[in-house]
Amino acid sequence: MRAARYDRYGPPEVLYEGTLPKPVAGPGEVLVRVHAAGVNGGELLGRAGKIRLVTGRGFPKGTGIDFAGEVAVLGSPMSGLRVGDRVWGTLPRASFGSAAEFVAVRPRQLALAPAGLDPAQAVSLLAGGTTSITALRDKARLRAGERLLVRGASGGVGSVAVQLGRAYGAHVTALAGAGNLDFVRDLGAHEVFDYATTGPADLGPFDVVLDTAIGTELGAFRRLLAPGGRMVTITFDSRHILSSLSYILASTVFGSRRVRFFSGNPTHRLFADLTRLVEGGALRPVVDTIHPLADIAEAHRALEAGGVRGKHVIRIG
Repeated sequence: MRAARYDRYGPPEVLYEGTLPKPVAGPGEVLVRVHAAGVNGGELLGRAGKIRLVTGRGFPKGTGIDFAGEVAVLGSPMSGLRVGDRVWGTLPRASFGSAAEFVAVRPRQLALAPAGLDPAQAVSLLAGGTTSITALRDKARLRAGERLLVRGASGGVGSVAVQLGRAYGAHVTALAGAGNLDFVRDLGAHEVFDYATTGPADLGPFDVVLDTAIGTELGAFRRLLAPGGRMVTITFDSRHILSSLSYILASTVFGSRRVRFFSGNPTHRLFADLTRLVEGGALRPVVDTIHPLADIAEAHRALEAGGVRGKHVIRIG
């Protein structure tokens, strides 16, 4: 089968469309024919060799964590799933390889995809949606009427977090690039500011701060929290990994305004929650660009360049 591969760590150019054996659905597994996969920030770090403790030394490697497609084979009879069902899901934590024609996963790693969305639209919401639900609902416990700040509001996670914050009844303030301010406002943000000209000193206070894309100046943004405020970050400063992670870990324990940090590992229940939000009209997909699998390097290059509106998506079948 066709799959995105790379044989060494490095820039986007190390990626190529290769081949490898089609996986087999073992007992209790589902073989999914993948139609689309997202391009996510963690995959860029993996490809660049910045998280080698997770990705390891062996090559070649695959890329991609989320997928939308259809059930091709059931490894054993399963209640609620049939061959041909439209599904979406992610690979287990620390696994990469969804940018391929097929993936074999446990049923807990997927759910029925929302009605009315094509695979590219569906996968554009998947990682960002599950991350936003975990961050705002589960970690920050965002409540109606609270003040929410979203950093990186135009990206794959931020564009969903803005919509979700609005759906939860929060007053949403967003930071994005100058060219994306109207775009983010259209997603539902009440206030939008250019991150290049608006710093922490120009903002606040907030009940919840969500950092989706940057991982810098965490201390300055943490000080914007009102009493009882909560900060959630899903990223760290990749240029200063040790000091950034050390600050995050310390702030989860010490101080009155603790920072919540998590590494996503969504399963069936969370996918089903996201499906309900989409079908209920709370969230809409935002696709920046759809790339063929052969252009996987260009997709990574485009995400690294910044200025993203929603999600870069790989179309596979």
